[in-house]
Amino acid sequence: MTAAPAARIQPRDDLLELAGYHSPQLDVSVRLNTNESPFAPPPAFMTEWIAAIAEHDYHRYPSRSAARLRAAIGAQLQQPATRVFAANGSNEVLQTILLTYGGAGRRALVFEPTYALHSHIARITATEVVEADRTDDFTIDPAHAAAMIRERTPSITFVCSPNNPTGTVEPRATVTAMLDAVRAVGGLLVVDEAYGDFADWSALDLVDDDQPLVVVRTYSKVWSLAGLRLGFCVAPEWIVAALDTVVLPYHLSIEKQLAGELALGHVAEMRARVAKLVEERGRVLGALDAIVGITAFASGANFVLFRVAGDGRAVWQALVDRGVLVRDFSRWPRVEDCLRVTIGTPDENDRFLDALQDALAEVATP
Repeated sequence: MTAAPAARIQPRDDLLELAGYHSPQLDVSVRLNTNESPFAPPPAFMTEWIAAIAEHDYHRYPSRSAARLRAAIGAQLQQPATRVFAANGSNEVLQTILLTYGGAGRRALVFEPTYALHSHIARITATEVVEADRTDDFTIDPAHAAAMIRERTPSITFVCSPNNPTGTVEPRATVTAMLDAVRAVGGLLVVDEAYGDFADWSALDLVDDDQPLVVVRTYSKVWSLAGLRLGFCVAPEWIVAALDTVVLPYHLSIEKQLAGELALGHVAEMRARVAKLVEERGRVLGALDAIVGITAFASGANFVLFRVAGDGRAVWQALVDRGVLVRDFSRWPRVEDCLRVTIGTPDENDRFLDALQDALAEVATP
């Protein structure tokens, strides 16, 4: 007699309806959907890094504290190393923050539309998510934000600036107003600056040991190291100490620590790349503004969000058919029929703009 199959354990009830985070990885000639740098790491960096990797003993664990990496990041940002926490991409930084300050019985406040992983990781960590709306121009109304913070008393309030997917940069006055509101309710303000190097100001200079403020950064964009998954945050020493208690031991490999440290020796080249991308961003924005049926939104990041006057999903597919992949937000609430294009090389941007014209013509044809 065949035994009945054993019952399978299920995920937590609150995770059963949760969809994973997905961004298509298609085999196309122009991939402009995930906000990566279009430039490979500098050859000189690669030479230094590979040589440094060969010198280490891999039968030993990596530095648990990542002290050299933290010191290098701190020196670059003119912050003490004790205010720096590094992890496997900025997403692990966010996860560690939520594991430390979120959880059952606590809330996280987000301003939609915004980076999906703020809510996603909050839910994974059993943190209640409270959603507030941005204004019609995708900025955060500071008075509304302060009222929401007072009313819902979130443990963590997320501000993405420049915001993903809209590219919106929050004014300094908005961030300071929200910081005041968060401090009054005993919460934490997390400013996600994954694209901060492309903006005209940063909240990094607001970080102080007396402020409940965390600023999150990544090596994935301007440092051309998306494939390595390395990120960090700058925060008061007492917050960094708490994050160190929660994060898994030896979580940063030797290779990542070396890469993060050595990349900081190529600041001049990084800044030159940022300048090129900002220039191209302006050119792409101008070209989009000239296309009938397209509404492009101002951006302080390395991407541009634009709305199609029609079926955004059909235009996305027509672009894919032409070998150009952008991010499809056409079914997202508040950004319906919108697509987001990463700023690539001048040639990639030209191919995108040409393909977009053709795609719009195809979709408009009965």
